[in-house]
Amino acid sequence: MPMAELASDARSNARPTKGEQTRAAILDTALDLAARDGLEGLTIGLIAERMRMSKSGVFAHFGSREDLQLATLHEYHHRFEAEVFTPALRKPRGLPRLEAMFANWIEHVRSVEIPHGCIYVSGAVEFDDRPGPVRDALVGMVHAWQNALKRAIAIAVAEGHLRADTDALQLVFEIYAIMLGLHHEARLMRSRGSVARARTAFARLIDAYRLHDAPPARAGRGAASDAPSTARRVRRAA
Repeated sequence: MPMAELASDARSNARPTKGEQTRAAILDTALDLAARDGLEGLTIGLIAERMRMSKSGVFAHFGSREDLQLATLHEYHHRFEAEVFTPALRKPRGLPRLEAMFANWIEHVRSVEIPHGCIYVSGAVEFDDRPGPVRDALVGMVHAWQNALKRAIAIAVAEGHLRADTDALQLVFEIYAIMLGLHHEARLMRSRGSVARARTAFARLIDAYRLHDAPPARAGRGAASDAPSTARRVRRAA
């Protein structure tokens, strides 16, 4: 086994220190509060009150409110990647992987973001016109996810699953429009059946770009060939 993998295994098997456990618990609380109140709703005092800690105890892990916001955003991104992006890499290259990315994404929205809120969506409203490190981090994470989608689309074209004239930027725009529409209908309007409608919209969208005499996906070409480089691009935002 390569040394890098041994080191990784050692880190993953090591018991977290008390400080690491405390920091993880603070981030869990911060994620809950940010989902409810937005990143702007996060304060050292509120976290300390919820955790029954002193403010100085929270400051020991996060030196400022902005550091807390950034750490919360990075943790949210890490969990999104683990639940949505990484599992899709086990699917064959091309359209099966793109479809898995969307399926995982919509399940994440259904199970996490509709009940509790989406920090990406609320963060866009809070920081769209506020320059600074939090906005930069948020934009970088969204760009990383969009680039992963664009790469999956490009591979689907190369594999002959989607038409050669497919505009990846346009397709990503339309996929995002579906997901933002789902958030609006499910979170604000409380529309029943909105998740099913989003799935139907995606299926129709893909059908419009599909090469209908496409060859079947080759199951043997899975994540091994391009997963590491794509994963690095997504993680780079964190």
